[in-house]
Amino acid sequence: MLKQNVLKLLVSATLLLTLCGTALQGCTESKPQFNSVDITGVNYGKKFTLNDHNGVERNLTDFAGKVVVVFFGYTQCPDVCPTSMMELAQVKKLLGKDGDKVQGIFITLDPERDTPEVLKAYMESFDASFLALYTTTNNLPTLAKEFKVYYKKVDGKTATSYTIDHTAGSYVFDTKAALRLFTRHASGAEKLASDIKLLLKQGG
Repeated sequence: MLKQNVLKLLVSATLLLTLCGTALQGCTESKPQFNSVDITGVNYGKKFTLNDHNGVERNLTDFAGKVVVVFFGYTQCPDVCPTSMMELAQVKKLLGKDGDKVQGIFITLDPERDTPEVLKAYMESFDASFLALYTTTNNLPTLAKEFKVYYKKVDGKTATSYTIDHTAGSYVFDTKAALRLFTRHASGAEKLASDIKLLLKQGG
């Protein structure tokens, strides 16, 4: 009889532990598994107020409800910049209808050569909905510091043939304008599209 009672207690205890474990699992939110680098909660990249290539003043709150992908580059960049923008255009296509909930932003690191007219034509060559933003040469260092973007002018054969070494990656903001991800150059459109789907799902 004693052995039977002990056995019943052990079975009851095991069942109770199993139920508790199941309940705890149900109450614990699993962290999203992003392909990009998850930088949620960082203390930088919080804001900008810049003019776009149409002369309209823009900031992150203008794109509430959308996932915003921000890339820093310049229009005469030979490879990284155009391939990054082409990849983002491909991401929009992969997302189908949800592609309308993605805003591509290109911020120039070359305000000397990248005039609004040049920037507009550059954006239209990738996706008409993409916006190019710019600041003055004097204010550019402050903006780059806010986003921890590296850039360095490299002299060419002439005064206007210089190139710019710069950070090769994009910042991804969620639908509430919070910086969430950093996606490295050439990570693949499919992976970024998957990450954006997760952010859109979180945004409701």
